[in-house]
Amino acid sequence: MDFSTFTGRRLLTAVAIVAATVTLVLLTAGRAEAADWPNWRGPDHNGISDEKGWLEHWLKNGTKQLWKKSVGVGYSSVAVVGDRVYTMGNDGKTDTIWCLNADTGEEIWKHTYTCKPAKDYKGPRATPTVDSKNVYTLSREGHVFCLDAKSGTERWKKKLNARPPGWGFSGSPLVFGKLLILNVGSAGVALDKGAGEIAWKSGSGKSGYATPVPFELGKRKCVAIFAEKTLEIVDPAKGNNICRHHWKTGSNVNAADPIISGDKVFISSGYGHGCALLKIEGKKLTVLWQHKRMANHFNSCVLWKGHLYGFDWSNRFKCLDFATGKVKWSQRGFGRQSSLMIAGGKMVIMEARGTLVVAEPSPAGYKELARVKALSGTCWTVPVLSGGRVFCRSHQGELVCIKVAPKPPKPTVKNPKPKVDPVVKKSSPDDSDPARGKLGMAKSYLSAGMKEKAKAILTDIVENHKDSRYARDAKKLLKKIR
Repeated sequence: MDFSTFTGRRLLTAVAIVAATVTLVLLTAGRAEAADWPNWRGPDHNGISDEKGWLEHWLKNGTKQLWKKSVGVGYSSVAVVGDRVYTMGNDGKTDTIWCLNADTGEEIWKHTYTCKPAKDYKGPRATPTVDSKNVYTLSREGHVFCLDAKSGTERWKKKLNARPPGWGFSGSPLVFGKLLILNVGSAGVALDKGAGEIAWKSGSGKSGYATPVPFELGKRKCVAIFAEKTLEIVDPAKGNNICRHHWKTGSNVNAADPIISGDKVFISSGYGHGCALLKIEGKKLTVLWQHKRMANHFNSCVLWKGHLYGFDWSNRFKCLDFATGKVKWSQRGFGRQSSLMIAGGKMVIMEARGTLVVAEPSPAGYKELARVKALSGTCWTVPVLSGGRVFCRSHQGELVCIKVAPKPPKPTVKNPKPKVDPVVKKSSPDDSDPARGKLGMAKSYLSAGMKEKAKAILTDIVENHKDSRYARDAKKLLKKIR
């Protein structure tokens, strides 16, 4: 083969890749682009989904309920990965971890274990966390399970020897590298996620109710744990305290997750206590502003384009300027236990009595786009939008799935393997490196706008192909898209 022929073939291959990517983008335009929701508060731990293509008119034109399933009492939200949805419930004597078909609600598998009934506010509070091939859960009494995500087979279990807070353990498991970090004890505990053995633990005091939140401070990895009476910033590798801020509230309830932006941390608690914006300065946290005009009961605010949206103890839905704490607007008609997430730039709200609402997040004022009665009973669990579906749950145990978009197409972009002359292929030593093909696939997903799919592949390269020459490129690209 002469040089001109080989160059021509490579050019045709490049054109084919671009054409395939453009075709995929055109085919998926106007259709929902699926975004997994593998854990509490989503893949970025902030209550925000990148999913686009869903439309609120699906609610305006009458609710399209795809299915309803009784999963037992509780407040557990859902994790959604591909065509599977995971949640938890209790029947009075036992907890059940469910894996359901996200399109039909049919049971794929379930795992049960004995868990004593609570005196009030019965059922599990935490949400399952899906990580690669495993599902991790925490019960209100401190049972920790690692199950095979595909089959439900128990990989390991552990009963934590720690005092639960008054209403039971509520924070969901956080996967951080090889660790599983939990809001248990005075300032958290970490288990080896592969075997369940304790990697580090804090004091024996009661925990808070919030979920640990990972973040980076410069190049330093950190985790924020809202404990019983303090906000703890810890080193996730060893659990060492970096800094703390004392925050004692009525009934010792710190339940809403901290919200981090750069070196600033927003915290909020109910029972009339209020909120504050703190700045991390070395080994201390400095108060930038503090007031009582946003007191989250247990559901967290969401930070969107410099403004916080959340539900106050006064039963009002409010918008606050993140930098100054100034209240931009206040809307009646929402209970303090209401909750929200943001998907595709729109707020998806579950009003505490079961009304599903879609509204625009804007500091200019409250603008409602659609609403529909989705459930009855006590609805304190945050809704989740994933794959053109909204999942809503009542404390009484009804889990419903509502259609808000056409079913998204399954990703079909693959890194094409051009037909290469055997002699040329033999002279390319990198062809045997699997990281090379994965990196190409990740770039194709990025070109098609599928950010979360690309992040998953890049993370796999960084963690499982450390010796590859392509690991450094994957790490740089992962840092850039984050």
